This record gives sequence, structure tokens and C-alpha cells, in this order.
Amino acid sequence: MLKSLTAILGVLALLAGAVIFEHFFVETNFSHFHEELTSLYEKVEEGNANIEDARAVRTAWETRKEQLQVFLPHNDVARVDLHLSEAVRLIGEGEQSLALAKLETLLQLAATFPQSYRATPANIF
Repeated sequence: MLKSLTAILGVLALLAGAVIFEHFFVETNFSHFHEELTSLYEKVEEGNANIEDARAVRTAWETRKEQLQVFLPHNDVARVDLHLSEAVRLIGEGEQSLALAKLETLLQLAATFPQSYRATPANIF
């Protein structure tokens, strides 16, 4: 009986640790991504952004995405990829207003995704 309780408590502790790690990992990565997007958004708004700025944000996302794919569903990652690729192209073509719209969408996604994956009762049940 004592061994069973010890094993159950050990598993619960491991699960709690995994949930905490996942929360902070996803939160931190999306926080950094949001900062990069905000910087790009401000440059586009000022008219100072170029294709290299946008590609740098996409390259940072590609690196970050490799780690986040373990925790995020493929559809969410694909949605960010799609909007980011469109924003990069629009910035390259000089379509500032359309690029700003895509970047606003990405900023919203970067802000809301971490809350979507928190271990809250609403997300579990």
C-alpha cells in the first residue's frame, strides 16, 4: 500500500513538473516572439522595415518552431507560418497596410496561444 501511494505521488509530481515546465517554456517563447513581432510592426508602421527585417523574424520563428512543435498542435503552428510568410512577402512588396494587418493577426496569436495551452479547468474539460 505504501509503495503504491509513493508511486502515485511520484507520478503526480512528475506530471505537475511537466505541466509547469510546458507552461513556462511556451509562455517564454511566445513572449519573445511577440517582442520580435512588435519591433517589426513598429518598423513597418514607420516605413523603415525591409525584407531582411521580416526574414529575420521568420528565421527566429523557424528556430523557435522546432522546439514548440512538441507542445503545440500542427494546425496552430501552420497558422503562424501562413500569416508570417504572407507578412514577409507583403513587406517585401511594399504593401505596408496589408503587412500591418497580417502582423496584427500574428501579434494577437502570439498573445493568445500561451493562454490556450495553460492547464486550467476550462482547457482540460
